[in-house]
This record gives sequence, structure tokens and C-alpha cells, in this order.
Amino acid sequence: MKGITAGFALCGSFCTFSKAIEQIEVLVNKGVKVTPIMSGTAYETDTRFGKAEDFIRKIEDICGNKVLSTLTGVEPIGPKKYLDILIIEPCTGNTIGKLANGITDSCVTLAAKAHLRNHRPVLIGVSTNDALGASAANIGKLLNRKYLYFIPMRQDEPTNKPNSIVADFTKTYDAMLAALEFKQIQPIMI
Repeated sequence: MKGITAGFALCGSFCTFSKAIEQIEVLVNKGVKVTPIMSGTAYETDTRFGKAEDFIRKIEDICGNKVLSTLTGVEPIGPKKYLDILIIEPCTGNTIGKLANGITDSCVTLAAKAHLRNHRPVLIGVSTNDALGASAANIGKLLNRKYLYFIPMRQDEPTNKPNSIVADFTKTYDAMLAALEFKQIQPIMI
């Protein structure tokens, strides 16, 4: 898919970073120019899943671009029309809530707002333990918004985490192609 420029924003669902980075690599290998973005939490936090600086280095090596992690870094996305699509993967319940309620106080939500002003698609890869709980209403709001699309998702551990949903990251490329045509890949729930 040469000629496509995608923003790829990671939020703080650290357990899914390796899967998200695999998808960045898939996109790059298919000829997509990827601009990496990380929320402040994702950019600064070391966890049991890895050190922030290691994730940043790996992402920058794959993309050949510096990670954008500040409000001033992402603000030009809208006025300069840098991106054809913005992918938010993993997208946490916190970010979903902010998107649903128009809160743009993080670089990921500001990137989405800046990008949406151009009526261009945003693709969301849900990863939250409360998707079928507190975040359900916000996901419902986003499902009804123009230019917002979802990567197919499923309960990731119904017995131990019955409210948890995670996107099937392997469907990122196909979901991106559909969103670029302003279509929602189906089924959403798998």
C-alpha cells in the first residue's frame, strides 16, 4: 500500500505493545509510511512488560521516524494534513473516554482531533479491562461517530476478566484498508 501515510498511536496498555509493534512492522513492510505517536504514559513508563526507552528505540528503528509524544509535536497533524489515517492501537479505556467526550489533553487525543478536522479516518484498536463495564458507553458513542472505525475485537479472557476486550491486532492492515474507504470491517465483535 505505497503512498499511504499512517499515524500509529500507542496508549498505555503495555501488555499489548509487542503485538502493536508487530503491526507497525507489517504496515511498514507493506509500504505504508508510519508516523509513530505515544501517549505521555506510554512514552515515559517502564513496566514489567519492558522499558519505555526500548519500545521507543524499536518503534523508531522500524519507522525511521522519531516518536511524537507531545501536544506541540502532534498539533500540526491537522493543519498540515500529514496523515491519511490515524491508528490508535492499543487504545485504552481512558483514551476511549476522552475521545467520546471531546477531551484533547493528551497527544493521542489531540492527534485524533487534529486529524478528524480534515474528515479523515481514525482506526481504533480497543485494549481495556473495562470495555464491557465502565467503558462500554464510551465505545458505544464512538461506534456512532463519523470517521471512527474499529479493529475487530473480542473478549480476551472471559473467565478471569469478563469485562475485558482486546482488538485482534492481526486484522489491523485489513481494517485500515476498509477505513481508508470509509467502511467498517466486519464483524466488529469476533
